[in-house]
Amino acid sequence: MRAWLLEGFDGLTSLRLAGDVPRPNISVDEVLVRIRFAALNPADRFLSEKLYPATPPLPHVLGRDGCGVIEEVGRDVTAWKVGDHVTLLRGEAGVQRWGTLSEFLAVPQEVLVPIPDGWDQPQAAAAPLVYLTAHQALTQWGTVKDGVVLITGISGGVGMAALHLAKAMGYRVIGTTRGTAKHEMLLEQGADLLLDPASPANLKREIKAFTERKGVNVIVDSIGGKLFSTLLDVMANKGGISTIGALGGPVPSFNTAKLIFKRTRIGGVYVNDYYGERAQSAWSEILELLQKVGKTPVVDSVFSMIELMEAFAHLERGPTGKVVIRIAD
Repeated sequence: MRAWLLEGFDGLTSLRLAGDVPRPNISVDEVLVRIRFAALNPADRFLSEKLYPATPPLPHVLGRDGCGVIEEVGRDVTAWKVGDHVTLLRGEAGVQRWGTLSEFLAVPQEVLVPIPDGWDQPQAAAAPLVYLTAHQALTQWGTVKDGVVLITGISGGVGMAALHLAKAMGYRVIGTTRGTAKHEMLLEQGADLLLDPASPANLKREIKAFTERKGVNVIVDSIGGKLFSTLLDVMANKGGISTIGALGGPVPSFNTAKLIFKRTRIGGVYVNDYYGERAQSAWSEILELLQKVGKTPVVDSVFSMIELMEAFAHLERGPTGKVVIRIAD
């Protein structure tokens, strides 16, 4: 089979497309999936640069999201049969086990779900990791009736997923995005207010006006960096910041009194908490929320398997939605 092999931890330059990789063997409770589409995540690059809390044995295959058709089932598998179309929900694929940037993938039967009705295969490949991440980010502080959510980097994969889920939960949504090129599409997806983070003073002023000086109840932050102190300034009382990334680099020092007076909570999002039954339950809730607002995953672009480096470069530039790789027709 063909697979992109990671042969070192020196970044994406350590990847090599190999055409003679043996198909993985399956155990009694696993299935072999012929991968049709895989989706990229920033975590793939981080792992290749040894910036992710996992160091799998080499060679390794990246890719945490994907969909395909079951090719073979172990003798103890009861939930699936050969020919079923499935989506990879949550597991160790792409982290400690070989991932979806290969033509075949061996996975335990409990980490798979059916492709949702009305979704095409690129959407099915793109959705699980970002929607599970967004779900945890939005729910770990409880829910706030008539609340406001702020999503930094709203046009990214998790940002778009958080936008959809937040609207389904009844929140008004503010998003940060540089420039205005993506505004029309983001407004169509449900955003209520879009702001450029390049002007912190304007951002604070606009948010205070939008919330009638009450502040933001939940922030889903993928940026960190210098913007983080500004985020603390716009929090509502007892609000929570869910940290999902640090694309803006380290957070500079800030006055911790900002946390005290509003009882602000800060917590990381760890999607590995979702596994097995917990992942299945969260996924069912996610699908119900998406159906409620009539939304489906947003796919920015689809690249061929040999265009993987171009796809990673496009991901780095900041797509609108998810970047997907066509593994097989």
